[in-house]
Amino acid sequence: MKEVAAMLKRRFANIITHLKHRLTNATSEPINAKIQWVKYGLRLPQQQNFINAIHFHCGGLALAPAATK
Repeated sequence: MKEVAAMLKRRFANIITHLKHRLTNATSEPINAKIQWVKYGLRLPQQQNFINAIHFHCGGLALAPAATK
C-alpha cells in the first residue's frame, strides 16, 4: 500500500494532466508511425530534408494547384 501511495504521489501531476486533457500516447502513435515510414523511405536522411518530408507527409496539404481565372 505504501508503494502505491508513493507512486501516486510521484505521478500526481501526470494524473491531473491526463484528467484535464484526456490525452494518451495513443494520440501520437499514428503520427509516429508515419514519421517512421518517411524515415524508412529516405536513404541517408539529412536533417532539413527529413523535416521537409515529415511536413509534406503529415501536414495534410492539398497538392492540386488552385484554380485561376
